[in-house]
Amino acid sequence: MSDAIKHECGIALLRLKKPLEFYKEKYGSTFYGIQKMYLLMEKQHNRGQDGAGFASIKIDVEPGERYISRVRSNDAQAIQDVFKQINERINEEMTSHPEYADDVALQKANIPYIGELFLGHVRYGTFGKNSLESVHPFLRQNNWMHRNLIIAGNFNMTNVKELFNSLVELGQHPKEMADTVTVMEKIGHFLDEEVTELYQECKNNGLSKREASAVIAEKLDISKILKRASRGWDGGYAMVGLFGHGDAFVFRDPAGIRPAYFFEDDEIVVVASERPVIQTVFNVPFEKVQELKPGNALIIKKNGKITEEEIITPTEKKACSFERIYFSRGSDAEIYKERKELGKLILPAVLEAIENDTDNTVFSYIPNTAETSFYGMVEAANDFLNHRKNHFILDNRKTLTKEKLEQILSVKIRTEKIAIKDAKLRTFITDDKNRDELVAHVYDVTYGVIKPTDNLVIIDDSIVRGTTLKMSIIKMMDRLNPKRIIIVSSAPQIRYPDCYGIDMAKLEGLVAFQAAIELLKERNLYKIVDDVYKKCKKQEGLKDSDVVNYVTEIYSPFSDMEISNKIAELLTTSSVKAAVKIIFQSVDNLHIACPKNLGDWYFTGDYPTPGGNRVVNRAFMNFYEGKDARAY
Repeated sequence: MSDAIKHECGIALLRLKKPLEFYKEKYGSTFYGIQKMYLLMEKQHNRGQDGAGFASIKIDVEPGERYISRVRSNDAQAIQDVFKQINERINEEMTSHPEYADDVALQKANIPYIGELFLGHVRYGTFGKNSLESVHPFLRQNNWMHRNLIIAGNFNMTNVKELFNSLVELGQHPKEMADTVTVMEKIGHFLDEEVTELYQECKNNGLSKREASAVIAEKLDISKILKRASRGWDGGYAMVGLFGHGDAFVFRDPAGIRPAYFFEDDEIVVVASERPVIQTVFNVPFEKVQELKPGNALIIKKNGKITEEEIITPTEKKACSFERIYFSRGSDAEIYKERKELGKLILPAVLEAIENDTDNTVFSYIPNTAETSFYGMVEAANDFLNHRKNHFILDNRKTLTKEKLEQILSVKIRTEKIAIKDAKLRTFITDDKNRDELVAHVYDVTYGVIKPTDNLVIIDDSIVRGTTLKMSIIKMMDRLNPKRIIIVSSAPQIRYPDCYGIDMAKLEGLVAFQAAIELLKERNLYKIVDDVYKKCKKQEGLKDSDVVNYVTEIYSPFSDMEISNKIAELLTTSSVKAAVKIIFQSVDNLHIACPKNLGDWYFTGDYPTPGGNRVVNRAFMNFYEGKDARAY
């Protein structure tokens, strides 16, 4: 993606089902779990580079022995920094105590981070917060082992204020109004109630407090806790929780907005945000990795029993399509096919833009995530060219010479690597004019491969704000002196803010919205803006379930093509000599290419939860009122 946008997070959970001695004997190290966690997190660094965190729990330790370890970092190389800290501590202990070398029991008792249950997290700071305190996992501490709770997740809640107020009504005093804190405290509240109820039951049965501890660990009903805690949640989430005594869960939202996959055998249970991560790290086939069902929790008990239980009744599945278009690793077999299909499906619109003149067209892509859709587009272009060759040969078969046939068969689709990203330039200069000059040089171009009679087709996976296109890419492409520049987005027009984990919170930052507003002004239809504002304002006191997304009316007077043409106009400066056209994928084609991920609210305004409609209306009111504020 040429525009830099950020995705919420990536999660990793690992539970070792055998005694640590087993992994020492089979894999040569008691640190097997830590090593695998490093890989699980590093393979998901695409999901977050602002911070990383790790937590581990030792199961069945003696009183007085430390059983929870946690380390977090907001370093520029956060994952490496986390494991550098872990390794330094382990090496320090091993060097100071040579007797630990081959004694697994001593290692477990005395060295932090070694254990049977692990949690890892990588994050982007979507709210601009990147202090160490904002980095997951979060820890809720208690002297009772069962009441210790560790939470990390890939989630955004749309109704944080309401969740915060519900905690206040329960008598709590949350330290901040953040979704992670409110979620953790809500779970923690019902965890405390469940432990208290179980303890009272044990007490009534004549058990001592120490005897009750083992019974509580066995009977703790995680499903019940999650059902009670999640009432009223509105958002997209895949969250992981660890309890101090060794139970764990992974919980996914009922619309399946955020992803979660798991694999289990007789040695391990592993969960990650992405399937190929599990495949690679544990060398397991595609079909062995399962998707956690929406509204379900994978519950891992201390005794090793694993169940998948429905916590919230699933709604219509609206898994995030941006996962497939851009964020997830393209090495996933399904995602790779889907991205290629996105490229194939948009070719007819490209052919129309170049008037079917493939002979005088160069196809390329903006590195690097659009490369797969580029392959799909080029495959479809080759099919088109071969079809045209076949027709010509059949139509002229009686007069065709060997030389003419060789000439026809030698014609190929022209592909080049045109755009080269030099580096991520830091905007350390605050003056807009000078900063824009820096941004203009983010990309360089390959000279000498474009003729003045050529069309230059560049595919990107999506266009959000269009800033890099305007300030850098289109200008750099124009230096090659093509006849036309056609920018192709494998995703549809992004028209609405996201409130479930992608950092697209403000309507005015979306170039499609800017284009619609400009069209309304040009055609004397700006009264629609005033009307939409009034409608949004009237809904401020309504329940989320009663709120309607009236912002769709901003776009309704115009065709997709009209908005695309206006976007091209907005992103083309007066210095550009070539004709510029911008083509977007259709929503129908997106659904054809990605049939399992139908979450398309940023394109259509069809939000999968009631809170989404409230957020988009608030974003519009902020725009209308000139407030530079987030809508959630």
